[in-house]
Amino acid sequence: MASPTRLMLVAELTQNDERCVCELAALVEADVSTVSRHLLILRQAGIIDEERRGKMTYYHIRSPVVQRFFDFAECCLRQASAEQEEMAV
Repeated sequence: MASPTRLMLVAELTQNDERCVCELAALVEADVSTVSRHLLILRQAGIIDEERRGKMTYYHIRSPVVQRFFDFAECCLRQASAEQEEMAV
């Protein structure tokens, strides 16, 4: 998760049920081989799973806990932003 690209990939997969590597590569504006390496790291970490359908491989979040983590992080960022706005006034 230390990579901004991996964070973007996980965020995308939490917002959508599944994506293929070509869709994810277009999203992060990287080549398919680079995105595939990021996805391998995420799979090895147990964050995502893959499902092969014919020649295509689709990736999805392995556990709903990941979605809750992103929801929590977003809530914290919104709260911190609101607090900074209050202090600026």
